Amino acid sequence: MEKLKPKLFTTMKDYSREQFIKDVISGIIVAVIALPLSIALALASGVTPERGIYTAIIAGFVVSFLGGSRVQIAGPTAAFATIVAGIVAKSGMEGLCVATIMAGILLVIMGLCRMGTLIKFIPYTITTGFTAGIAVTLFVGQIKDFLGLTVVTKEPLIETGDKFLAYMKAVPTINVQALLVGGVCLLVLIFWPKLKGVGVVPASLVAILLGIAMVKGLNLKVNTIGDLYEISNKLPTITMPKLSLGLIRGEFHDALTIAILAAIESLLSAVVADSMVNGRHRSNMELVAQGVGNMTSALFGGIPATGAIARTAANVKNGGRTPVAGMVHAITLLLVLVILMPYAALIPMPTIAAILFDVAYHMCGWRKFVDLCKTAPKSDIAVLLTTFVLTVVFDLVVAIEVGMVLAAMLFMKRMSDVTSVEGWKYIEDDEDDPDSLSLRQVPKKVCVYEISGPMFFGAADKILDITVSEKDEVLILRMRSVGAIDATALHSLEQLYGDCQKKGITLILSHTNEQPMRMMEKAGFVDKIGREFFCKHIDDALETAAKIVE
Repeated sequence: MEKLKPKLFTTMKDYSREQFIKDVISGIIVAVIALPLSIALALASGVTPERGIYTAIIAGFVVSFLGGSRVQIAGPTAAFATIVAGIVAKSGMEGLCVATIMAGILLVIMGLCRMGTLIKFIPYTITTGFTAGIAVTLFVGQIKDFLGLTVVTKEPLIETGDKFLAYMKAVPTINVQALLVGGVCLLVLIFWPKLKGVGVVPASLVAILLGIAMVKGLNLKVNTIGDLYEISNKLPTITMPKLSLGLIRGEFHDALTIAILAAIESLLSAVVADSMVNGRHRSNMELVAQGVGNMTSALFGGIPATGAIARTAANVKNGGRTPVAGMVHAITLLLVLVILMPYAALIPMPTIAAILFDVAYHMCGWRKFVDLCKTAPKSDIAVLLTTFVLTVVFDLVVAIEVGMVLAAMLFMKRMSDVTSVEGWKYIEDDEDDPDSLSLRQVPKKVCVYEISGPMFFGAADKILDITVSEKDEVLILRMRSVGAIDATALHSLEQLYGDCQKKGITLILSHTNEQPMRMMEKAGFVDKIGREFFCKHIDDALETAAKIVE
């Protein structure tokens, strides 16, 4: 069983001075990358800029300290932006704090209950669909700031469709200067990474510096963070929310959304990190760490956090190989918060929008999406598109719930299609097949049926298709290809046995595998038929049938 032990304690056994230097350098570089992203994602989440930094500091340190991955970097991510914005608009920061704490508790419970491995049961089509859907909602949410639109509404815009319609109506209010700043910053984000020798300096930081220079140098009338938000460089302090049963009940759905997304995102990021460092993360310990990290982040005024694939990849690329790098990243951001945070007021809003456009593009995975639509079976495409549309129109939990139910139903349909119950054809088969009927002497008045595939409720009706004539005295069910059976299928077997008893026919089962045999013993079906009629091989079953007929 997987250990519930932080990777930090494991990596410290053979830690060296050389690796410490690499971890420190990598942690500082990742902090530089995380700074603009944390501010941008905080604004996209409808909270003040410093709360994004709080999240990266608190959750980043806790997850690295307790986490089950060697190189995972945690912090605010784009996946949470629209979800958090909706919670803040509906319930304020207190509601968000309660939802995040409850999500943290759920994550800890999931880890302690060893549910980390269950993540593999979420189909690839669902993760691709909701990731693309989140990217679309994030993109739509930034149109206003990128174009400098003036949008006036009676109620806060939460739903993606409502935002899009409101922005379309406000198109005549486009601020050309804002569009210019956003466009230039977006070009920097696209082409800067392609230049040689500049890989250490993140494109987002260059875009921010250029955006500030344009607005201040050219005296452009463009909204900055300082125009819309109050900037604070104060250290985060613990704030306990005012709990009530109504608030807890009202935020449970949001807490479940955050917990599910945090679990999926963090474990997917850990899997990607494993492939990059040839390692193996501890999924259950990672869930516990994510839970504690989110609870701590909420108490210190932060927002939900999870493993960030881009920052984790940057950590690996720059030499980070232990959780020390993630802890250094958090400490560096703490120093930046105290010293440089007031200067964040100068950052233009179109620049923030451009950064988030770039994040949305890279997270959408459109190439994978298109490839699945071209090559996947129609049932998988249906799951993909359903999850995508529901994520955009409703929310993530609805999308995953419906997607999982649809995927499960389609899976059961496939299993039912491959499950067959066929009677032996009494003709000569291929001489080269050692299991060929030509090598078996079937006594008269004996009927043989072969069952292939899992026997479950979706295929249980096929058992009832077995027909025997009144002249038959023995029915043999060959079950060598049945790996599993459920209660519904067992009930159908009992019905078949009842019919056989009425007709005076003896039922014999051949080659019953471990799980079906255990299920039948527990239900008393073995004793009902008689253990002597459970044969290890078809030859034994035929021999027993011959004795009965004689």
